[in-house]
Amino acid sequence: MRFSDSPILLFFLTLAAPALANDRTHEFMLDNGLKLIVQEDHRAPVAVVQVWYKIGSSFEYDGITGVSHALEHMMFKGTEKIAPGAFSEIVAAKGGDENAFTSTDYTAYFQTWAAENVGLSFELEADRMRNLLLSESEFKSEIKVVLEERRLRTDDNPQALLGESAHAVAFQTSPYRQPVIGWAADIQAMDVADLKKWYQRWYAPDNATVVVVGDVDPAAVNALAIKHFGSLKRESVKPTRLRPEVEQHGKKTVTVTSDKTRVPYLYMGYKTPVLNSVSEEGGVAEWEIYALDVLSETLDGGPSARLTQRLIRDSRIAAQVSASYSSTSRLPDLFSFSAAPAGKHTLEAVEQAIIDEIEKLQKDPPSNAELERIKTQVVADSIYERDSIFYQGLIIGTLESVGLDWRLNDEYVANIKRVTPDQVREVAKKYLVPSQLTVAKLLPGAGE
Repeated sequence: MRFSDSPILLFFLTLAAPALANDRTHEFMLDNGLKLIVQEDHRAPVAVVQVWYKIGSSFEYDGITGVSHALEHMMFKGTEKIAPGAFSEIVAAKGGDENAFTSTDYTAYFQTWAAENVGLSFELEADRMRNLLLSESEFKSEIKVVLEERRLRTDDNPQALLGESAHAVAFQTSPYRQPVIGWAADIQAMDVADLKKWYQRWYAPDNATVVVVGDVDPAAVNALAIKHFGSLKRESVKPTRLRPEVEQHGKKTVTVTSDKTRVPYLYMGYKTPVLNSVSEEGGVAEWEIYALDVLSETLDGGPSARLTQRLIRDSRIAAQVSASYSSTSRLPDLFSFSAAPAGKHTLEAVEQAIIDEIEKLQKDPPSNAELERIKTQVVADSIYERDSIFYQGLIIGTLESVGLDWRLNDEYVANIKRVTPDQVREVAKKYLVPSQLTVAKLLPGAGE
């Protein structure tokens, strides 16, 4: 399928919305280890059901990259009770919407439909959690779809290929060097036995979180969860050993040439900590993570942010420029920039312009007025985003799946409001430095 590492998902997690009031969010734990989180939202008679598995591409090893994503495809290919493709047909027949996505750290499945169908969601999801058929014929057909998806989304997409190459160079030992969809050679060599082993190991109630948001009664939802999931056997899932990234000792560079583009493109990524990195021993304070969020918004938080204002409108050196940072990864990740030069300007000129803006913030913090604008925007966005029951569930499921407490969501706005201008300057000085930088450049091929 379907949408792996969705750009919408990455954008939303950068500005995580606070949950509705605490008394509307309820947590349950089944005897087999399955965690259920129910958040009430009675504004409309609908509900979203999301099943999150703590497994994604960062758990994979060389030779089987892409297995998590391939398994996601196969989750729609039938059980003894449900014929291949029938899962989606059942949801559509009742006016629902369903989909799935694989990321570096988790794989999730969801249905959005009338709240009265929560029990049906549970029945369908519990069935495929432990009873997937994984037939050879369905696999051979579906793996061709996966290879075609890789061709369309990465191999024939120069900017995506640049991002993939940048991550492979930036990270030496961290599993974030591997693409979510997998390397083409690994996909081609994959067989159904690889998926069966992966499924048996990771698709179990004690490695899953079920999130329900909508017009529901928490106690009734818990009773339905016990009815449908309660009899499933726990797998006693053991976490994999962490593969920390080795120390980087200088700026890394990579150049990608493609005859599928006429426009050069720039990607810059600085290694930065995330909420999971916070520790006294590691020298990472919690406030630093929220300051990095604010730093990202200072540079690229709308049309009045620094990069858009100065590189696009004022100097006109860039036709497009953006910054991105997400604090909710399982492992340390990248604070990244993407840009396309305008007119006859070069990639080197755009790179230097971005570095100049970073250095300005390293010397002089943002003004109080600038910071207040950013904080006001974060609060406004968080209120607006609460309108979606899907994204309410998305934040809860993501936090839980990367090893964080969903209650951190309630604290997000307060933590952002506490960030000071000097803290923004300090994280810019500490983390956006040449020794942590990888620069990737996309150049038009000779055929152009």
